[in-house]
Amino acid sequence: MIASMLLMAGLGTRRARAAEESAPTSAAEAKPAGPLKAPPPFRWAGEPPKTVFLPSPNNPLVAIRVLFRVGAVDDPKGKEGLAALTAEMLGKGGTRARSYAEVLDALYPLAAYIRVYGDKESVLFEGMVHRDNADKFAELLAEQIMSPRFAEDDFTRNRQDALDSITKTLRGNDDEDLGKQAMATVLYAGHPYGYPSQGTVAGLNAITLDDVKLFYALHYTRDRLVVGVGGGYSEGFAEAFTRRFAALGHRGAPQRSLPPAPKHAGNEILIVEKDARANAISIGRPLPITRASSDFYPLTVARSYLGEHRTFNGVLMNHLRGNRGLNYGDYAYIENFIQDGWSTFPLPNIPRRGQHFEIWLRPVPPQNSLFALRGALYETDKLVREGIPEAGFEATKTFLMNYADLWIQDISRRLGYAMDSAIIGKDLIKELHERLPKMKKAEVDRVIKKYLGIDKLSIAIVTDKGADVRRKLLDGVPTPITYDTAGTPAEILAEDKIIEKFPLPVQAENVKVVPVDQLFEKASERTAATKSAEKAGDQKK
Repeated sequence: MIASMLLMAGLGTRRARAAEESAPTSAAEAKPAGPLKAPPPFRWAGEPPKTVFLPSPNNPLVAIRVLFRVGAVDDPKGKEGLAALTAEMLGKGGTRARSYAEVLDALYPLAAYIRVYGDKESVLFEGMVHRDNADKFAELLAEQIMSPRFAEDDFTRNRQDALDSITKTLRGNDDEDLGKQAMATVLYAGHPYGYPSQGTVAGLNAITLDDVKLFYALHYTRDRLVVGVGGGYSEGFAEAFTRRFAALGHRGAPQRSLPPAPKHAGNEILIVEKDARANAISIGRPLPITRASSDFYPLTVARSYLGEHRTFNGVLMNHLRGNRGLNYGDYAYIENFIQDGWSTFPLPNIPRRGQHFEIWLRPVPPQNSLFALRGALYETDKLVREGIPEAGFEATKTFLMNYADLWIQDISRRLGYAMDSAIIGKDLIKELHERLPKMKKAEVDRVIKKYLGIDKLSIAIVTDKGADVRRKLLDGVPTPITYDTAGTPAEILAEDKIIEKFPLPVQAENVKVVPVDQLFEKASERTAATKSAEKAGDQKK
């Protein structure tokens, strides 16, 4: 008891002495604590990534888009699909902190998703979330990209999904996309655009997990990165999110030079033979321009007049479906088009340095498929020969002035288009709004004659009677339309007689029938221009 009292007394004495020693001896010595110093500003080691920020303070949602300018053009020879598979491993795989199942569990209470999609020259990771959950979502999204787990089970699952998308979905039950992809193998034979972005069967089977890791290290670098943030995010949020990518390498493998599209001496037709109730048809022709060209905008008017996607603005839709009931839809494009989900609008953030003119005829009953093909060529040829009608020109300008705004109707799409503008150098919506009121019919007629035509076309037809279709094409026999009901107006019947005989000149060696199981097995032999571009890229590394 006495010992405890002495110990407590000793502790008290030492505390009192320490307090006396730490106390100032005079008022002059008592200095108030200074203000807290702000941390030094963040400095990037090397160039920062490109950024596009679209604040919308009253918007309750925050959209984030992370784009890498990497895609199928970067696939090594013999490993076609590596770029797409690497993207899937990031967007649909685990991280070092979480398995993929745990990632999904973490996203669920945020009412958010992470979508990943890619094309020939881009990979995008994106999502939209309520601003109250923006910080948590941003952390998860950045973690997916910056800290991939690269687990063997994720690799096996994602590679099998890619193989299934080719061998089961594309070949099996998606004849519309099959026709488009088959046409691209002809249009871009031996070119980096000449096979599906998912890859080929042989290419995917050749890819290893180590290939994915190396591709990620070489191509997921800041010089290829564009970060987009839009909506009602808090002050400093966008900058803080961008800084999460500071750990990426400054520069990696250089972007490959894009070879020109192959030259075609005449029309080339690929007939894909498979069990099909209706025949999907796609028609393509290379274009030397993109949104960066002034000619793109009057050509947009011509394109919309000919066949705006899933609207009745276009003559193809009105004349083939509306007047004749041939199929569900007929559309025209002057750049690569991928529909955004179940909407009728194009997917943003798939910019390409090379584009093409395309007509897409959705599946037609077999007895009318060649009439539909001739009908599409007839309408295109008429547009080239006669130019756009004055009434059609004025109506299409008015239509586009209003319809184009629907392409940017929510914050995520608006952000996507703004990022495309930063990459391409032209704001599509702004350019249309500025140019359309002043545009003259003569401008549209000029670009139609300069860029469109019905020669040197690449055509794909999906059918169950390949030999019969080939014979009719080579014989040049009339292919009349068969109507299910009576009462078609006389003027349409008279025009039918012209269309059923409309010429489609083609040489026998340029009409090939290929069983569907042989498509997309491997990439076609690269052209000399493609090999030269790859060699130049390798020398830069």
